[in-house]
Amino acid sequence: MLLLTGEYQHVIDDKSRVLISNRLRSQIDADEHGSNFYLVLGANGILCLYPERYFEQMVLSLAPQTTAPDEAVAFERMSFALASKVELDRQGRLLLNETLRKRAGLKEQITLVGVRDHIELWNSQDWDQYLCDHMPQYQKQMMQARQLVLQKQNKEL
Repeated sequence: MLLLTGEYQHVIDDKSRVLISNRLRSQIDADEHGSNFYLVLGANGILCLYPERYFEQMVLSLAPQTTAPDEAVAFERMSFALASKVELDRQGRLLLNETLRKRAGLKEQITLVGVRDHIELWNSQDWDQYLCDHMPQYQKQMMQARQLVLQKQNKEL
């Protein structure tokens, strides 16, 4: 199972490279998920980094749930066109594709965020704003989740 967590502050250097934290990389089983990655423009224009085998499984199994052939073609076209297979260098740095970087609007100061099965690359200011905007909702959901777990545990006793 893939469970990426944490947030890590980094800088995009003058050669358009960013260090992928060893703390994040160590959470990925290279034997199971591969040692390379796919860089993908994801939901809401966020740049995402998926372990290679996980991404390949996901995209190949995510045939759109539609009967409209033109929507299926568009989904497939976008899924593969907006993805780039990438390798980290020996220091664990990722060379960012300039086109994807521009589309995601990434500046110099970024935050890498572990999000279960992928790593998201955010402008640090945008990530901070996202946290501010969503913290009340998150706290409510965490309280509800904890209550459900406690209720389940009490029933098992």
